[in-house]
Amino acid sequence: MPQGSSQSLEPARGREIAVVKIGGSILINAGAYRRAAIFVRSMLRANPEERFVVVVSAQEGATDSLERSARKIHREPNSAARDLLWSTGEIRSVALLTLHLEALGVHAAPLNIHEAGLTLPETVREAGHIRLNAGRLAGVLADFPVAVVPGFFATNAASQIVSLGRGGSDLTAVLLAEGLRACRCELIKDVPGYFTADPHQDSAARHIPFLSFEQAISMAAEGCNLVQRQAIEAAARCALPLVIRSVRRNTTVSRIAQALAGADAVEREQTAVGARR
Repeated sequence: MPQGSSQSLEPARGREIAVVKIGGSILINAGAYRRAAIFVRSMLRANPEERFVVVVSAQEGATDSLERSARKIHREPNSAARDLLWSTGEIRSVALLTLHLEALGVHAAPLNIHEAGLTLPETVREAGHIRLNAGRLAGVLADFPVAVVPGFFATNAASQIVSLGRGGSDLTAVLLAEGLRACRCELIKDVPGYFTADPHQDSAARHIPFLSFEQAISMAAEGCNLVQRQAIEAAARCALPLVIRSVRRNTTVSRIAQALAGADAVEREQTAVGARR
């Protein structure tokens, strides 16, 4: 996947920016959106000096359902039409989470794919570098403590919506964090970080508090899909540490970072995350 780049951006009105990705494994049903909103409100209360960019995926199963719908109409869907159809899942999540945040008293701004600002300079999605045109997002963060944006998608030079591959919301979060010079990038999963085996299936699985970028990429290549491989590679290119955690309180986290700096920072990150809960 192409490396991201962006326009320079100063933090909104001197505030630091945190990027938090909430995936489909968290958004499992209608009630999960309120629970996610409560989680975001808790993060904001713990860090009132920060601005939050919340990247959301479609509700669990929505993308597959939309894919089946497309294939019922045409066995080989046109990629542009398919991506447009897929995008309705993420846009729905943006709207629902924003509404729940507003219901909880949190001022949040919903952005669509074009407003989020990730672009491919060529019409072919595999070509060129993914860039962040941060003007609209920066303006929103100057006025709102939370901006909710769709993951998984960018736009190309023809302003068409294009998908970034399965797990692409992880990549969205990384590219936004890089372009916005975020103070951190957290990927919220249904497990509290990396384990030696799937903790849902193996009660003896051991938690892994720190992985180098190389280790995380190797695990992804071997079939671990906790974090999209392209997202890890993009984070490695810009030396952006990643925090992998769940929405549950008082649980472990995993950190992916450069080997020399990362191992020494694990305890500090665990302490900081604990303080934010």
